[in-house]
Amino acid sequence: MSDDKSTKPSYTYKQAGVSIDAGNALVKAIGPLAKSTARPGADADLGGFGGFFDPRAAGYSDPLLVAANDGVGTKVKLAIDHDRHDRIGIDLVAMCVNDLIVQGAEPLFFLDYFATGKLDNGVAERVVAGIAEGCRIAGCALIGGETAEMPGMYGDGDYDLAGFCVGAVERGEQLTGDKIAKGDVLLGLASSGIHSNGYSLVRRLAEDKAWKPDRPALFDQDVLLIDALIEPTRIYVKSLLPLIRAGRIHALAHITGGGLLENVPRVLPAGLHARIDAGSWLQPPLMAFLQAQGNIEPAEMARTFNCGIGMVLAVSANEVDGLTRDLTAAGETVHQIGGIEAGERGCTVQGSRDDWNARESWEAIHLG
Repeated sequence: MSDDKSTKPSYTYKQAGVSIDAGNALVKAIGPLAKSTARPGADADLGGFGGFFDPRAAGYSDPLLVAANDGVGTKVKLAIDHDRHDRIGIDLVAMCVNDLIVQGAEPLFFLDYFATGKLDNGVAERVVAGIAEGCRIAGCALIGGETAEMPGMYGDGDYDLAGFCVGAVERGEQLTGDKIAKGDVLLGLASSGIHSNGYSLVRRLAEDKAWKPDRPALFDQDVLLIDALIEPTRIYVKSLLPLIRAGRIHALAHITGGGLLENVPRVLPAGLHARIDAGSWLQPPLMAFLQAQGNIEPAEMARTFNCGIGMVLAVSANEVDGLTRDLTAAGETVHQIGGIEAGERGCTVQGSRDDWNARESWEAIHLG
């Protein structure tokens, strides 16, 4: 006797927690966002199995391709907890494209990965809108991505982001650090805030110190604390690209995890040491707040946060005035923060008494 099929449950993907219709609706909704990022070489249409890009149409004759991928870290959790989904996508793009520009590469196209337990199209569309905005700021095309709905993998309302970007630089124009020389000057471009590193410590402080993020910040009564904490990472691509192509910059370091102390040495050749004077720029009020709240030693600040400097340039001394002028005209805030000297490959960040709230002169050293 055969089983009666009418008594057997009929399973669907939707019953398992995945809505194909919701996914299709999201793709339709974000299509215009991707289209708004179109640039020479990419039409930014979505829906295929992959995205095409034509380097020749972008103006390249013999390009080297450079790839970078990154996430936003636990800053995403801050965005989720406080309904700040609209600009977290800018951080995702910034972390990738800033890593490309330090190698001399122009960001060409970007793909994103959005993973969640249950797809909330309102939230997802807000996040992707931020990614598209970041791509427009950086001048790269959003040509594809993946939206993954995975019940049981993420808590209610949680999601995570990853980004992947490809750039190009004409052969021979890439920045490798080989042009850095003793006597070069270090210029620092101001950050827009915490950027996207150090948030596990920030969130720990927020919990332990019972911060009230939806109230005005103690250091700026005109800004809610949450808005100061969530301010997107600055994208430096358009201000730096013409200067790189003109051969005026020897090297660049994107200040991410590891802070000034650990990121600057990444672009140094053997036999050269970077020395940074912490007193050469004013510590931003947000950084001073974090330091005071956590009773953080200056050396720990130098290896944890960007401390107000999001990008470091190594340049010839005779380029300092011209580059400062041109970068300021491009909207950057420029500080002369140190220089390159002979010594073991590494970086020293040093300060006198009162620099970064120090009680005495101090220095932090990272070698290697």
